[in-house]
Amino acid sequence: MLLKIIYEKFILKYPKVVLAAVTAITIVMGFQATKLEIDASSETLILEDDKDLKYSQLINKRYNASEILVVAFTPKEDLFSPQSIDVIKKISLELESIKGIDSVTSLVNVPLLQSPVMPITELIENVPNLLSEGIDFNLAKKEFSTSPIYKDNLVSSDLKTTAILINLREDKKKIELRDKRNYYKKTKDKKELTKEEQADFLEIKKSFKIHRDLMRINQGKLIRDVREVLLKNKESGELFLGGIPMIANDVVSFVRKDLQIFGISILVFLIITLSIIFRQLRWIILPVLTCSFSVIITSGILGFFGWEVTVISSNFISLQLIITMAITIHLIVRYREIINKNKQDSQKSLVLNTILLMAKPCFYTVITTIAGFSSLILSGLLPVINFGWMMSAGVIVSLFLTFILFPVLQVQFPKLLPDSTFDNKFNLPSFFATFTKNNGSFIFIFSICIFILSIYGASMLKVENSFIDYFKNDTEIYKGMKVIDQKLGGTTVLDVILDFNEAENEKKIIGKEQNDDLDDLFNELEEIDNDPKYWFTMDKMDKIERLHDYLDSLPETGKVTSLATILKVGRVLNGGDNLDSLQLGVLYRELPIEYKKLILDPYVSTEYNQARISLRIRDSDPSLRRSDLVNKIKSNAFKEAGVDKSKISLANMLVLYNNMLQSLFKSQILTLGLVLFALFFMFMILFRSFKISLIALLPNLMSIGAVLGIMGWLNIPLDMMTITIAAISMGIAVDNTIHYIHRFKVEYKKDNNYSESMIRTHNSIGYAMYYTSLTIIIGFSILVFSNFIPSIYFGLLTGLAMIIALLASLTLVPRLIILLKPL
Repeated sequence: MLLKIIYEKFILKYPKVVLAAVTAITIVMGFQATKLEIDASSETLILEDDKDLKYSQLINKRYNASEILVVAFTPKEDLFSPQSIDVIKKISLELESIKGIDSVTSLVNVPLLQSPVMPITELIENVPNLLSEGIDFNLAKKEFSTSPIYKDNLVSSDLKTTAILINLREDKKKIELRDKRNYYKKTKDKKELTKEEQADFLEIKKSFKIHRDLMRINQGKLIRDVREVLLKNKESGELFLGGIPMIANDVVSFVRKDLQIFGISILVFLIITLSIIFRQLRWIILPVLTCSFSVIITSGILGFFGWEVTVISSNFISLQLIITMAITIHLIVRYREIINKNKQDSQKSLVLNTILLMAKPCFYTVITTIAGFSSLILSGLLPVINFGWMMSAGVIVSLFLTFILFPVLQVQFPKLLPDSTFDNKFNLPSFFATFTKNNGSFIFIFSICIFILSIYGASMLKVENSFIDYFKNDTEIYKGMKVIDQKLGGTTVLDVILDFNEAENEKKIIGKEQNDDLDDLFNELEEIDNDPKYWFTMDKMDKIERLHDYLDSLPETGKVTSLATILKVGRVLNGGDNLDSLQLGVLYRELPIEYKKLILDPYVSTEYNQARISLRIRDSDPSLRRSDLVNKIKSNAFKEAGVDKSKISLANMLVLYNNMLQSLFKSQILTLGLVLFALFFMFMILFRSFKISLIALLPNLMSIGAVLGIMGWLNIPLDMMTITIAAISMGIAVDNTIHYIHRFKVEYKKDNNYSESMIRTHNSIGYAMYYTSLTIIIGFSILVFSNFIPSIYFGLLTGLAMIIALLASLTLVPRLIILLKPL
């Protein structure tokens, strides 16, 4: 046997050399592990090839939608008191001095258009703000509380909270590099790149990553500086920071903290668990060394290849530790069993027998675990795909390292008879052997009930996500998002783009000037195209306002802003009458540039004959269904605006994230079926029995079904984190089934008695299954202390899957074997 030769001639013959080589590799990989990076940007939450992503990038570029931070300020004094105004002014000035901040918008520097109301021609000549001389604060206060521009946007309805908007400097280099990178990606999809193009593509990707990493460092410093400003002014009232850049920055901190603290914490709890179970120092040191080496080498591989840890893959260290520990415990239990029966054998012989007996089942458990993680590779979301590859690589490292370190470390020590104190006091496998033998009908009825409840619960699952629910309510992210969400118009952005017909102006003029010379007509058309003031026709304004009003009427939307917002204000300025095309053209052309950038440019593109309506969605609304909202707008918006369906488009974060969730859900449902087929195929190869292969699938279906069912019953949504639990649980939970059935076949050959074989199987491999499941459950339970709610769900639900898989393997599987007699 090749494996026996490898161990006898190399690994066990030169254990110290092998150990030195593994240690050297671990040290080298440790240096590579320092290159491991964390990416929590919004780009990790969207589909890379999503057509809406490219459109959203185009729209953001067209309307100069740079990233912003939002400070929610609730002063102790009245919001419009001199003290509060001074504080807002002071904070604004301090923020403007921070490197990387382009401008700060607050209630002290926005234009006041109704304080007092005056004709547009007079207003444009001298647009006042709250700090202008002679301003009437009562009128200003009324304007902020009623104006569609500022109400529930810059100032809350109760006039107690205001937003200070921090506009970050546009990263033109990042946009330029991203556009070049995307160009080559698009070209690569159509044809093979030349050597020069391939070299340029690689250089651009490298430059983009270097620049992005530098900008992350700078942005991290910027956010720290902003927080220092807020900390200095905290005596003036409540100050909360919000915005996607802050969330991404803080999530990186959460992920890094989880990687460090929970990796160590899980290791400590595993040590405690091992000491309670085995009560011998060797069985603590050996697993800890194996787990540590495994994590370091895997992290080094990830660092070497530049794979970044994201929110989705943030638990890879926990998983790596637990998978490695599970393999090691199976070897320990098998060694203890062999030495009890063969005390006279040498240590080398005992170790070799342990390796040879466990190689086949451990190999198949690793293959099936990889199959579970491999389903993630088909998701279509790059971070999920990378997570699948990361864990597949990690599981392979765990298998090889455990089967190398266990024997080379063991032969350095003398034989060790087991301490069976824990086995005797908490003999769970023996209890379940008796229970399973005497309660076959109950087990079948109970299993059927679990299946029915699971199916019903799974039918109630919804694909949804709320960013605010990702964080505990005592974190700054949660507090800030809640204030912004409930008082300042919402947090998640959705853009609705209205395109107008290219020939709209031409048709109108042709209708009026049919008898004119064509040259004169084309000259007039060219003049119209080049002068924005001719763009503001009443027909366009009517369409924009109708679309705006429809979107504003939707119960799911928070603040809606567009050119229609200005039209409503203009109606007040114009004595209740609509502004005509000439007045709108003058407003667009003559309004001071700093105010034009604030209230007009974000919503109108005369160059592209297009208008933008920006919606903010209240993320904390429990009744919100994002997919339903997107579909509702797509189905009805064009009718409300009176335009062709092709003239309405959706863009920005809400639609991108919804696309990701829907795609992830569909791909995972399909790939779970593929994984089940792959597992059945592997079972057929391993067990060479159709009946046994079907029996082996049932515990895994129960564990997955129960997890999805409980999520449905408890209203836990499927999102980018929880949707991976089914595949991961299947990959890990299947190990128990393989080990149990493999050992049952060995025991059955002794006397061909199903009941006695079951009892012997429980009292042998049952202990390894019991111990590994116990350590996995305890390990994952540590994640409940995370500040990141998805990590808590991940820990609890994966632990639950392991409990169900263990119980099914020790009860349902043996009863089915006894009933169907497949051996």
